[in-house]
Amino acid sequence: MSAPADALGALLSRRPAVGGASALVWQILLGVVWAGYAVGAALGWGSPQLALFMGDFGLSAAALIAAVSCFRYARAGSGGLRPAWLLFALSSFMASAGNAVWGWYEVVLGLPVPTPSLADVFFLCFAPPAIVGLLVLAKRPVTRAGWLCLALDSWLIGGSLLTLSWSLALAHTAHLVDAEGVSVARVALALAYPLLDIVLVSMVLALHFRRSSVNRSAVNTAVAALALTVLSDALFTSPLLRQTYHSGQMLDAGWFAGSLLLAYAPWGANRAADNAFPPLGTQPTSRPIAGSLAALTPYLAAAVCTLGILYNAVEGRRVDRVVILTGCTVVLALVVRQGIMLVDNIALTQELAQKENHFRSLVQGSSDVIMIAAPNGVLRYVSPAAAGVYGREADELVGAELSSIIHPDDLGRVVHEVRRFLAAPPGEEPTTRIECRFRSGTGDWLNVESTVNRHQGGLILNSRDVTERVRLQAQLQHNAEHDPLTDLPNRALFTKRVRQALGGRRSGDSGTAVLFIDLDGFKAVNDRLGHQAGDELLVQAARRLHESVRAGDTAARLGGDEFAAIILGDGTRDQPARECQVHEIADRLRLTLSQPYRIGTGTGEVRVAASIGVAFAEPGITPSDLMRNADLAMYRAKAGGKDRVELYAPQMQADVVRRSELAARLRTALRDGEFALLHQPVVHLASGRVAAVAAQARWRSAQGILFTPAEFLRVAEDSDRTAELGRWLLEEAVEQAADRARAGHPVSVAVRLSARRLLDKGMPFGSVEALLTRHGLPSGALMIEVADSDPRISFDELEQRLVALRRIGVRIALDGFGSGYAAINALRRLPIDVLKLDRGLVEGVVESARLHKITSGLLRIACDLGMQSVADGVDVPEQVLALRAMGCTHGQGMAFSGPVDEYRLRRALARGEFPVPGSAMAQPVLTGGQIPLLSGSHAETPIPPT
Repeated sequence: MSAPADALGALLSRRPAVGGASALVWQILLGVVWAGYAVGAALGWGSPQLALFMGDFGLSAAALIAAVSCFRYARAGSGGLRPAWLLFALSSFMASAGNAVWGWYEVVLGLPVPTPSLADVFFLCFAPPAIVGLLVLAKRPVTRAGWLCLALDSWLIGGSLLTLSWSLALAHTAHLVDAEGVSVARVALALAYPLLDIVLVSMVLALHFRRSSVNRSAVNTAVAALALTVLSDALFTSPLLRQTYHSGQMLDAGWFAGSLLLAYAPWGANRAADNAFPPLGTQPTSRPIAGSLAALTPYLAAAVCTLGILYNAVEGRRVDRVVILTGCTVVLALVVRQGIMLVDNIALTQELAQKENHFRSLVQGSSDVIMIAAPNGVLRYVSPAAAGVYGREADELVGAELSSIIHPDDLGRVVHEVRRFLAAPPGEEPTTRIECRFRSGTGDWLNVESTVNRHQGGLILNSRDVTERVRLQAQLQHNAEHDPLTDLPNRALFTKRVRQALGGRRSGDSGTAVLFIDLDGFKAVNDRLGHQAGDELLVQAARRLHESVRAGDTAARLGGDEFAAIILGDGTRDQPARECQVHEIADRLRLTLSQPYRIGTGTGEVRVAASIGVAFAEPGITPSDLMRNADLAMYRAKAGGKDRVELYAPQMQADVVRRSELAARLRTALRDGEFALLHQPVVHLASGRVAAVAAQARWRSAQGILFTPAEFLRVAEDSDRTAELGRWLLEEAVEQAADRARAGHPVSVAVRLSARRLLDKGMPFGSVEALLTRHGLPSGALMIEVADSDPRISFDELEQRLVALRRIGVRIALDGFGSGYAAINALRRLPIDVLKLDRGLVEGVVESARLHKITSGLLRIACDLGMQSVADGVDVPEQVLALRAMGCTHGQGMAFSGPVDEYRLRRALARGEFPVPGSAMAQPVLTGGQIPLLSGSHAETPIPPT
C-alpha cells in the first residue's frame, strides 16, 4: 500500500494534545500556600495567641478571598451560571463573617464564644446559598418525572445520611434535653449544623452527576471545595472532636483548603479544554463510570441505610423511631423511583426502536451512499445505495480499506484534507467536503462528492455520484474557452496562454512570438457560396493551422476569419536567427493556408490567401501589447498587398498613433468647420472651354497645415466620420453650384463619392433629389464620380442605387478607371455616363508606347459605348496633345489649372476657356459628345448588350 494510504488509516486514530501550563502554575502556588497553613496548624503556630489568630481571622480572610473571587467572576462573566457564582460568593461571605465574629470573641475580647452567638447565625447561613448555587449549576430536568427523580435521589441520599448520623451521634445529642437539661436552643443549634451538612452533602452527591457541561472544570472545582468544607463541618460536629476542638488545630486546614479551592475555581480552570470535543479515536473513560455511579448512588445510599438498621437489630440494640421512620421513607422513595425508572425505560425503549427504524429507513432508502470508516481506515458500514451508485454491493465494501477505492492520484489530496479537518476545532468546522474519484464495480472511476463528519474516532462519509456534473462543468469550461465552430481556443484562452508564456521561467525569453492571421478573400467566398461554405472553409483552415503548430504551441481563432498562434521560444539568444526561423514558420503556414480548399460537392476548389503578422516578446511587455503588435503587423501585411508575412516594427505603432491623432483632429475639424471646398476646372481638350468643375475638399488645420485629400480621406475612411464628411462635401458642392448658377456662371459640378458611401443607410434614395430641390440646382448639373476601390461592395446593390440616381437626371462617372481590378466588370454592369481615366494612365502616356496603346484602347472602348471621357492628372502640354489625338474629350490638371477657391473659379468661368496647345491645327481622331453645362432630366444612355 502507498504512503498516502498508510497515512489515511493512521490519521483517523490520531489524538490531538490538549493542555495548558498556566493552570498548573496556579495549582502549585495554591498547594504551597495550603501546605504552609497545614504545617503551621500541625505545629500549633508556635504560640496559642497566633494559633487563635490564624484559626479565626486566617479562615475569615480565606473565605473573604473566595467571596471576592466568585463575585468578580460573576460580574465579569455572562451566561446562565452567573447566579450560581453570586450565591457561592454570598455563602463564602457568611463563612468569613462567622469566623470574624468567632475571632472577635477569642482574640480581641479574650472570651469563650457563647452558644448560641452571632457567629452561629452566619455559619448557619453558609449552607442555604451553597445549596441553591448547586441547583443552578445542575442540569435541569426537562420533565416532571425528571424533577421527581431528582427529589427522590436527594432524599435517598439525605435520608440514608440522616439515618446513620442519627444512629451514631444525633440521637445522643437529642437526648441531652432530657438527661442533662440542656436548653432547647442549644440542642437545636447542635442538630442544625449536621442536618444542613447532610442536605448539602445530599445535594453535592445528587447533583454531581447532573452538572452542566459548560465550564466543567470550574464546576468540578467548586463542588470539590464545598465537599471539603462539608467534610470539615462533619468532623467538627462529631462527638469525638466537638469537646476538644479549639481554633488553630489541623481541622482548620480543611476549611482553609475549601476556601482556596472555591476562590481558584472560576479563574484557574482550563475552560478551553471544557468546550473542546474529546480526542478522536477514544471515548472518555470517565463517562461510563460516571453514568454507573449516577445510577447506583441512590441505591447504594438506600443499601447503607438498610444495612445500618439491620446491624442494630442483629446486635440487639434499640432502634430509634426516627431511624425506622426515615428508613421506611427511604425504602418507599426507592420503590417509587424504581417504578418511575421502569416506566421511563419502557418509553425510551419504544422511542429508541422507532427512531432506529426511522433512521434505518432513511439510510437504506437514501440515494446517497453512507459509509462509516473506523479509526484504522477500514469501512465498518456501507449503506445499500452503494449497489446503485458504485455498482458494488455493500457487503463487498464492508471490511475494505477506504484508501483502496480512492484513485491513487487523489489519495494524497484526500489525506491532506482529512488531516487538516481533524486538526481543526470541531466547534469551528464540524464537517468538510471532499471530492475525489472512487472505483466502481466495472473498474471505471466515478467522481464522488462526500460530506465528512467525525464519528467515534473515525469518519462518516455521505457520498454521491457527481460524474455527470463534473463532465458538464468540464464541457462548459471547454465551451467558454474554445471556439464553437472550429474547437480551437478562443480569444480569452489564447490571451491566457500568452500571459502564461510571458510569465514564469519564460519571462525573459524573447524568442516567443505571436502570429495574427487573416484569410484574404474569405468574405468573397462567403458572399458567393454562402455562410455554410464559409464555415466549412474556416473549419478546414483551423484544422490545417492546428496540425501545423508544434505540440507545445497554441493555435486559436479570434473571430471571423482571424486566427492566431503562439510559438514558444527555444531559449536561443541569437535574435536575428530566431526571427528568420519564425519568419520561415509563418511563411510555411501562409503557404499551407493558401492551398486550395474543397468545399462540399460540385463547388470545385476554393482559394483564399493569408496575411500574417508576427510580433516577438520583449522584456516587460504585456500580453495585450504583444497581441496588439502582431495585429498591427498583420494589417501592415494586408496593406502591403496581402498574402504575405510582416514582422512588427516600432514604426508601425508610431503610424497608428499618428493616424489616431489625425483622426481626432479630423473629428474636431468637422465640428469646427475647418474644411474648405476647392474646385478644379474640367476643360474640353478641343476648345479649352470649361465644361465642368470637380469639387475637392481641403482641410486647413488650426496650425495652418493644408492637408491634401490623400492624407485626410484615408483617415476618414477608417473613422466614424466618413458619412459626415461625404455629406458635407455633397451639400457644400451643390450649394455653391447653385449660387454660381444664380450669379450667371452655370456649370456642372462633379462630386467624388465612394461606393460604400453611396450604399450607406444614412443616405437614402431620395436624399440627393431633396438636396437638389432645396438649393434649386437642376439635376443634370450634378455628376457623381463613383470610386470603385472596395471589392466588398455588392455590384447588384450599387447598380440599383446608380440607376435610381440616373432616373432623376444625375450623371454618373466611373472614377479611377484603369486602376481597380473590377473596372471592366463595373464598366459592363453599371450605368456609366463618363469614364474618368486614372492618373496612373495619364502620367506616362507620352513616354511609354505600351501605356500609350493601353490608354488609347480604353478610350476607344469608351467611345464605342457612347461615353464621354475625362483624363485626370493632365499636367503638361504634351499630355494634352497625346490624349486629344487618342480621342479623349476632357481633361483636368495643372496644364490648365489646379484646385482654386470660389473667387478664382468665378474669374476663370468669366473668362470661359483656357488656352489649349495646338488647338488651331489638331483635331481629334475620335469625336464624342461634350459634358453639357445644364440639362434637364434625360433618358438613360443605352448600353450595348454584353
